[in-house]
Amino acid sequence: MELKELAALAADRRASDLFIKENAPPTLRVDGKITPTELQKLTAADTRELAYGVMNHEQIGRFERRHEMDLAFTIDGIARFRCNVYQQRGSIGMVLRIIPLQIYSLDQLGMPPVVADLCRQKQGLVLLTGPTGCGKSTTLAAMIDLINSNRRCNIVTVEDPIEFVHEDKLSIINQREIGIDTDSFLESLKYVVRQSPDVILIGEMRDVETMNTALQAAETGHLVFSTVHTTSAAETMERIINMFPPHDKQQICIRLSTSVKGIISQKLIARADTVGRIAAIEIMVGNPTVNKLIEEGRSGQIYTAIADGAFWGMQTMNQCLCKYYKAGLISEEDALANAGNLTELKQMIRRP
Repeated sequence: MELKELAALAADRRASDLFIKENAPPTLRVDGKITPTELQKLTAADTRELAYGVMNHEQIGRFERRHEMDLAFTIDGIARFRCNVYQQRGSIGMVLRIIPLQIYSLDQLGMPPVVADLCRQKQGLVLLTGPTGCGKSTTLAAMIDLINSNRRCNIVTVEDPIEFVHEDKLSIINQREIGIDTDSFLESLKYVVRQSPDVILIGEMRDVETMNTALQAAETGHLVFSTVHTTSAAETMERIINMFPPHDKQQICIRLSTSVKGIISQKLIARADTVGRIAAIEIMVGNPTVNKLIEEGRSGQIYTAIADGAFWGMQTMNQCLCKYYKAGLISEEDALANAGNLTELKQMIRRP
């Protein structure tokens, strides 16, 4: 079977991922669950042919040296795909993340109004956090598209690889891919400020150097978006602070307190009222209380500030889960399975 047919099948069944490996049929992830197709098992020759068909000559050479390859490509009329090619037990495997050609709006994604407010900031750092496959890229794309549609500015993205493809609207937008347009996040960020950007998107904060450079950009008049693999705002602040040496922690807390405008943590949860999944969102906004806690290194108290920050549009993950459960959008079982604090959520659910 050709990859285009497999891709069309995956898109038609609303899959988020397509898995290809030897001695197994093509397999999908639908609403978070692994679902084998009824197709024939693939041979080693099949998987090799499918993998080599999506790589160019240079990528094939890199894959044969390293046995790992990340890339992205578009199949017209179907979807865009973020692809990882790897070797397992001597044969080639692939995992393809299906990325819709359409960029959804924040309203279509069910995001609260405060997320759009964060896009209207002129400078600072906005972070999206959550586990792999929780929809961070989709939300980020919607945020960038909102800016692109409403503000005349220069947007520069650095991604590994490029996922959603943006076209110029009111803004001009330049998308740079690691390994093709630039060598690394750090290398690109060294020069990005010379490209007269207003908004910078960094695909992922991977190390202390990238974080430091992103903070410098946020401090010098740029609006910077990025992602971190953490599950809450408080954990995100702890992770960032602990990236730096102990003697730098006081200074980094001061810098973060003035730079961080918001942290959005999300999870995708199966809907109880219809098919598909819904994004459960924790939102921290850099208000005076939160900024003071960050400055003083008291990230453990951020959770309470978020819980009490409804006026600013803030909510904890538990508050969002409880609201969804009481509205019949998700089951109690799924709400509790995704709780930030299990005991607290049980008590919240039991309250009238």
